[in-house]
Amino acid sequence: MNSPLQTLYDALPPVLRSTAASIHGYRLRWRRYGRETDRLVNETLAREQWSLEKWHGWQQERLARLLHHAATEVPFYREHWLERRRRGDRSSMENLRNWPIVHKQQLRENPRAFLARGCKPSKLYENRTSGTTGTPLRLWFSRTTIQEWYAMMEARLRRWNGVTRHDRWAMLGGKRVVPLARKSPPFWVWNAGMNQLYCSALHIAPWSARAYLEALERYDIKFLWGYSSSLYLLALEAKRLGLAKPMKVVITNAEPLFDYQRRVIGEVFQCPVRENYGLVEMVSMASECAHGRLHSWPEAGVPEVIDDNGNPVEAGQAGRLIATGLHNAGMPLIRYDTCDRVQLSTAALPCGCGRSLPVVDKVWGRSGEVLIAPDGRGIVQIDAIFDDLPNLKEAQIVQESLDEFRIRVVPAPDWSEADERELMAAFKSRVSGVRVTVETTDVIERTSSGKFRVIVSKLS
Repeated sequence: MNSPLQTLYDALPPVLRSTAASIHGYRLRWRRYGRETDRLVNETLAREQWSLEKWHGWQQERLARLLHHAATEVPFYREHWLERRRRGDRSSMENLRNWPIVHKQQLRENPRAFLARGCKPSKLYENRTSGTTGTPLRLWFSRTTIQEWYAMMEARLRRWNGVTRHDRWAMLGGKRVVPLARKSPPFWVWNAGMNQLYCSALHIAPWSARAYLEALERYDIKFLWGYSSSLYLLALEAKRLGLAKPMKVVITNAEPLFDYQRRVIGEVFQCPVRENYGLVEMVSMASECAHGRLHSWPEAGVPEVIDDNGNPVEAGQAGRLIATGLHNAGMPLIRYDTCDRVQLSTAALPCGCGRSLPVVDKVWGRSGEVLIAPDGRGIVQIDAIFDDLPNLKEAQIVQESLDEFRIRVVPAPDWSEADERELMAAFKSRVSGVRVTVETTDVIERTSSGKFRVIVSKLS
C-alpha cells in the first residue's frame, strides 16, 4: 500500500518530481560532503601505501579504544559484560574473540540498546535498510561519521576510476521515483543536488531500454552506478537493440557481480566495470581496483571469517563474514554477523595496483542464500553454470528441499532444448544426486527494493 506522501509524489508531473528529488539531493550533499571532504579524500588515498604492519597497529589501537568504549558506554554490551562478571566469568574484554556475535535480529529488536550513552537519535542521522524480512534495520550516524565514510567512497569508488562526485552520473536503484505502472518515459528524475540522474531499476524492459540509453546521452552522463542485475538487464536489452553508450566506468553495488554480467555491461558501455561490496551498517567495505582485485577497507572494520561452527577459517577458504566496525563510535557494532559469505585472499601484497589494502577473493552475498547439498555442503560460485549460455537473459535457482531444485529461466529468443539440457548438466555436475527442473518465465521478480536474487532457498 502506498503512503499518502508516495501517492502525492506519484501524482506530480515529471518536472516537479525532479524538483522534489533535487531538494532531497541538496540535503544529502550537505550531510555527506563538507569543507573537509577533499582533505579526507587525500588522506584516504595516502593511507593506501601503508605497510601491513602499520595497518595492523592502526587497527589494533582503534579496536582497543572501541572495545573499552562499548563495554562501558553502550547498553547492550555493558549489560552483557556485567552479567558475565556476575556469573564469575573473568574473560578479558580486550580479546575480540571473547565478545558475543551480534545477529541482525538482535539489532532489529532493540536498536537503541546499541547507541552509546549521550548519543540521542534526534541529534543523529537515521538510516534504514530495505528490510527483506519485513522489518528494516534502524541505524544512526553522526554527520562526522557520514562525511568520513563518503570521503572514502569518493577516493576508492570514484577517484580510483578517474571520476569524481562533480561529474554527471546515473544511478540505477530501487527507489520509487516514478509510478510503478508507468509505461512511457521518463523512468527517471534529475537530482540536481547530487548531479545525478536517478533511474528506476523497476522499469527496465525491452520496451524501455532505448529510452534509458537516450536519457544517458541527453543528460551527458559520465559514469553509471547501480545494482549488478539491473545494469546487466539494461545492457542486455541495449545489446539486443544494437545500442551502446560509452562511459568512463560502471560501478556495481548491493549485489555480487557475475562474469557473464560484467562482459555484457562492459561491451555496451565500452568501459571498465568495477564491483564494490559494502554494508549500510558501515562495518565492512571493499572496492575493485584496475587489476581486478577486490580490496577491503581496513578503516571500515576488523573482519573475521568463520565456519558454520564458529571456528576461524584460513585465508583462501570461504566462510561467514563477522565484522567489527571501527567507524561509528556512536553506534558500535562488534562481531556483527553480516549474513554474507566471503573468501579472503592468500595473494601477496602490495597488489599490482601498488596498494597494500587486503584483498577479498570472492563475495557470495547472504549466507542464507547459499545452496545446501544433500550431504550438507554449501555450494558456492554456482553462477558459473550460466557463463556459457548466450541464449539466456536471466536465471534464478530455487532450492525447494535438500534434494529438489528449480531453475527459473528468462530465455533469449534462440533458447532451445539443447540449452536446457546443457544447463541441467552443468548444474548436476556441481550438485549431484538431486532432482532439478527448468522452467521458463517472462520475468524474475525483484525484491521490494529492486534487488535481484540469484539464489532463493526454502530451507528452514
